[in-house]
Amino acid sequence: MEGELVMQLGASNATTPARNLRATRKLPSAEERLKELGIQLPSPPTPFGSYAEAVRSGNLLFLSGMLPTEGHTAKFVGRVGAEFDVETGRQAARLAALNGLAVAREYLGSLDRITRIVRLGVSLATTEDCREHPKVADGASDLLQDIFGKDKNPSRLINGVASLPLGTPVALELVFEVEASERGPRRTQHNAASASPRGSQLGRK
Repeated sequence: MEGELVMQLGASNATTPARNLRATRKLPSAEERLKELGIQLPSPPTPFGSYAEAVRSGNLLFLSGMLPTEGHTAKFVGRVGAEFDVETGRQAARLAALNGLAVAREYLGSLDRITRIVRLGVSLATTEDCREHPKVADGASDLLQDIFGKDKNPSRLINGVASLPLGTPVALELVFEVEASERGPRRTQHNAASASPRGSQLGRK
Protein backbone atom coordinates (compact mmCIF):
# COMPACT_ATOMS: atom_id res chain seq x y z
CA MET A 1 0.00 0.00 0.00
CA GLU A 2 2.80 2.37 0.96
CA GLY A 3 4.72 1.50 -2.21
CA GLU A 4 1.70 2.27 -4.38
CA LEU A 5 1.28 5.65 -2.68
CA VAL A 6 4.93 6.56 -3.33
CA MET A 7 4.56 5.62 -7.01
CA GLN A 8 1.42 7.74 -7.35
CA LEU A 9 3.10 10.73 -5.73
CA GLY A 10 6.08 10.32 -8.02
CA ALA A 11 3.89 10.22 -11.12
CA SER A 12 2.02 13.32 -9.92
CA ASN A 13 5.27 15.25 -9.37
CA ALA A 14 6.55 14.22 -12.79
CA THR A 15 3.61 15.87 -14.50
CA THR A 16 3.87 19.10 -12.50
CA PRO A 17 6.69 20.67 -14.59
CA ALA A 18 4.75 19.97 -17.78
CA ARG A 19 1.66 21.67 -16.35
CA ASN A 20 3.73 24.64 -15.20
CA LEU A 21 5.33 24.90 -18.64
CA ARG A 22 1.94 25.05 -20.32
CA ALA A 23 0.69 27.60 -17.80
CA THR A 24 3.70 29.90 -18.19
CA ARG A 25 4.10 29.57 -21.96
CA LYS A 26 4.28 33.09 -23.32
CA LEU A 27 1.60 34.07 -25.80
CA PRO A 28 2.78 35.78 -28.98
CA SER A 29 2.85 39.58 -28.85
CA ALA A 30 0.82 41.78 -31.18
CA GLU A 31 3.82 42.38 -33.43
CA GLU A 32 4.58 38.64 -33.51
CA ARG A 33 0.97 37.88 -34.41
CA LEU A 34 1.15 40.31 -37.32
CA LYS A 35 4.10 38.33 -38.70
CA GLU A 36 2.40 34.98 -38.08
CA LEU A 37 -0.72 36.17 -39.91
CA GLY A 38 1.32 37.64 -42.77
CA ILE A 39 -0.19 41.08 -42.23
CA GLN A 40 1.77 44.13 -43.33
CA LEU A 41 0.32 47.38 -42.05
CA PRO A 42 -0.25 50.15 -44.61
CA SER A 43 1.37 53.55 -44.43
CA PRO A 44 -0.42 55.60 -41.75
CA PRO A 45 -3.10 57.84 -43.29
CA THR A 46 -2.61 61.59 -43.23
CA PRO A 47 -5.31 63.95 -41.91
CA PHE A 48 -8.13 65.07 -44.19
CA GLY A 49 -8.64 68.26 -42.17
CA SER A 50 -7.43 70.27 -39.20
CA TYR A 51 -7.11 67.61 -36.52
CA ALA A 52 -4.63 65.21 -34.96
CA GLU A 53 -4.80 61.54 -35.89
CA ALA A 54 -3.77 60.41 -32.40
CA VAL A 55 -4.00 62.09 -29.00
CA ARG A 56 -2.77 60.60 -25.76
CA SER A 57 -4.18 61.46 -22.35
CA GLY A 58 -2.61 59.55 -19.47
CA ASN A 59 -2.50 55.90 -20.47
CA LEU A 60 -5.21 56.22 -23.11
CA LEU A 61 -4.53 56.73 -26.81
CA PHE A 62 -7.46 58.14 -28.79
CA LEU A 63 -7.55 57.82 -32.58
CA SER A 64 -9.55 60.05 -34.90
CA GLY A 65 -12.05 58.44 -37.24
CA MET A 66 -10.25 55.81 -39.32
CA LEU A 67 -11.52 55.39 -42.87
CA PRO A 68 -10.97 52.64 -45.47
CA THR A 69 -8.43 54.65 -47.45
CA GLU A 70 -5.23 53.93 -49.32
CA GLY A 71 -2.88 56.87 -49.42
CA HIS A 72 -5.15 59.89 -49.47
CA THR A 73 -7.92 58.22 -51.48
CA ALA A 74 -11.01 56.30 -50.42
CA LYS A 75 -10.72 52.63 -51.37
CA PHE A 76 -14.45 52.02 -50.88
CA VAL A 77 -17.15 54.53 -51.83
CA GLY A 78 -20.79 53.70 -51.28
CA ARG A 79 -23.26 52.32 -48.73
CA VAL A 80 -23.78 48.85 -47.35
CA GLY A 81 -27.04 47.53 -48.74
CA ALA A 82 -26.76 49.62 -51.90
CA GLU A 83 -23.38 49.66 -53.64
CA PHE A 84 -21.87 47.09 -51.24
CA ASP A 85 -22.94 43.78 -49.76
CA VAL A 86 -22.05 42.67 -46.24
CA GLU A 87 -18.78 40.97 -47.21
CA THR A 88 -17.50 44.06 -49.01
CA GLY A 89 -18.51 46.14 -46.02
CA ARG A 90 -16.44 43.80 -43.81
CA GLN A 91 -13.44 44.33 -46.06
CA ALA A 92 -13.85 48.09 -45.73
CA ALA A 93 -14.06 47.80 -41.93
CA ARG A 94 -10.93 45.65 -41.88
CA LEU A 95 -8.99 48.19 -43.95
CA ALA A 96 -10.08 51.00 -41.65
CA ALA A 97 -8.85 48.95 -38.67
CA LEU A 98 -5.51 48.33 -40.37
CA ASN A 99 -5.14 52.07 -40.89
CA GLY A 100 -5.88 52.59 -37.20
CA LEU A 101 -3.20 50.12 -36.19
CA ALA A 102 -0.73 51.83 -38.52
CA VAL A 103 -1.40 55.17 -36.81
CA ALA A 104 -1.07 53.58 -33.35
CA ARG A 105 2.23 51.95 -34.26
CA GLU A 106 3.60 55.18 -35.68
CA TYR A 107 2.68 57.02 -32.49
CA LEU A 108 3.80 54.37 -30.01
CA GLY A 109 6.68 52.77 -31.91
CA SER A 110 5.26 49.26 -31.42
CA LEU A 111 1.82 47.70 -31.05
CA ASP A 112 3.26 45.71 -28.14
CA ARG A 113 2.86 48.82 -26.00
CA ILE A 114 -0.92 48.43 -26.21
CA THR A 115 -2.20 46.72 -23.07
CA ARG A 116 -5.91 46.83 -23.90
CA ILE A 117 -8.34 47.91 -26.61
CA VAL A 118 -10.82 49.94 -24.59
CA ARG A 119 -13.42 50.99 -27.14
CA LEU A 120 -14.31 50.44 -30.78
CA GLY A 121 -16.86 52.80 -32.25
CA VAL A 122 -18.20 51.87 -35.69
CA SER A 123 -20.18 54.20 -37.92
CA LEU A 124 -21.71 52.57 -40.99
CA ALA A 125 -23.31 54.24 -43.99
CA THR A 126 -26.15 51.92 -44.95
CA THR A 127 -29.54 51.85 -46.58
CA GLU A 128 -32.56 52.28 -44.32
CA ASP A 129 -33.48 48.60 -44.47
CA CYS A 130 -29.99 47.27 -43.67
CA ARG A 131 -29.94 45.04 -40.57
CA GLU A 132 -26.48 43.51 -40.82
CA HIS A 133 -24.49 46.14 -38.94
CA PRO A 134 -22.86 43.70 -36.45
CA LYS A 135 -21.61 41.41 -39.23
CA VAL A 136 -20.01 44.36 -41.05
CA ALA A 137 -18.43 45.71 -37.86
CA ASP A 138 -16.93 42.28 -37.19
CA GLY A 139 -14.61 42.92 -40.13
CA ALA A 140 -12.73 45.26 -37.78
CA SER A 141 -13.41 43.37 -34.53
CA ASP A 142 -12.18 40.03 -35.88
CA LEU A 143 -8.91 41.58 -37.06
CA LEU A 144 -8.26 43.16 -33.65
CA GLN A 145 -9.06 39.90 -31.89
CA ASP A 146 -6.72 37.95 -34.18
CA ILE A 147 -3.87 40.31 -33.33
CA PHE A 148 -4.42 41.14 -29.65
CA GLY A 149 -6.39 38.12 -28.43
CA LYS A 150 -9.94 37.65 -27.21
CA ASP A 151 -9.08 38.81 -23.67
CA LYS A 152 -8.38 42.32 -25.01
CA ASN A 153 -11.64 42.70 -26.94
CA PRO A 154 -13.09 46.20 -26.52
CA SER A 155 -16.56 47.47 -25.80
CA ARG A 156 -18.29 48.35 -29.09
CA LEU A 157 -20.93 50.76 -30.31
CA ILE A 158 -22.32 50.70 -33.85
CA ASN A 159 -24.21 53.57 -35.45
CA GLY A 160 -25.97 53.50 -38.80
CA VAL A 161 -25.72 56.81 -40.63
CA ALA A 162 -26.76 58.34 -43.95
CA SER A 163 -23.26 59.28 -45.10
CA LEU A 164 -19.61 59.40 -44.00
CA PRO A 165 -16.52 61.41 -45.03
CA LEU A 166 -15.30 60.80 -48.60
CA GLY A 167 -18.41 58.71 -49.23
CA THR A 168 -16.92 55.71 -47.44
CA PRO A 169 -19.16 53.04 -45.89
CA VAL A 170 -17.37 52.87 -42.53
CA ALA A 171 -15.49 55.02 -40.02
CA LEU A 172 -13.88 53.66 -36.85
CA GLU A 173 -13.16 55.29 -33.52
CA LEU A 174 -10.50 53.51 -31.46
CA VAL A 175 -9.35 53.97 -27.88
CA PHE A 176 -6.33 52.03 -26.64
CA GLU A 177 -4.88 51.62 -23.17
CA VAL A 178 -1.09 51.78 -23.41
CA GLU A 179 1.76 51.08 -21.04
CA ALA A 180 3.01 54.02 -19.01
CA SER A 181 5.99 55.84 -20.49
CA GLU A 182 7.04 59.18 -21.82
CA ARG A 183 4.59 61.03 -24.02
CA GLY A 184 4.94 61.59 -27.72
CA PRO A 185 5.53 59.40 -30.76
CA ARG A 186 8.38 56.91 -30.76
CA ARG A 187 9.94 55.76 -34.00
CA THR A 188 11.43 52.30 -34.41
CA GLN A 189 12.44 50.11 -37.31
CA HIS A 190 8.73 49.76 -38.17
CA ASN A 191 8.35 53.40 -39.20
CA ALA A 192 11.81 54.93 -39.49
CA ALA A 193 11.52 54.95 -43.27
CA SER A 194 8.40 57.09 -43.11
CA ALA A 195 9.85 59.73 -40.78
CA SER A 196 8.65 63.21 -41.69
CA PRO A 197 7.61 66.49 -40.07
CA ARG A 198 4.17 64.89 -39.71
CA GLY A 199 5.53 62.80 -36.84
CA SER A 200 6.17 65.88 -34.76
CA GLN A 201 2.61 67.04 -35.38
CA LEU A 202 1.33 63.80 -33.87
CA GLY A 203 3.33 64.50 -30.74
CA ARG A 204 1.94 67.98 -30.09
CA LYS A 205 -0.84 67.86 -27.54
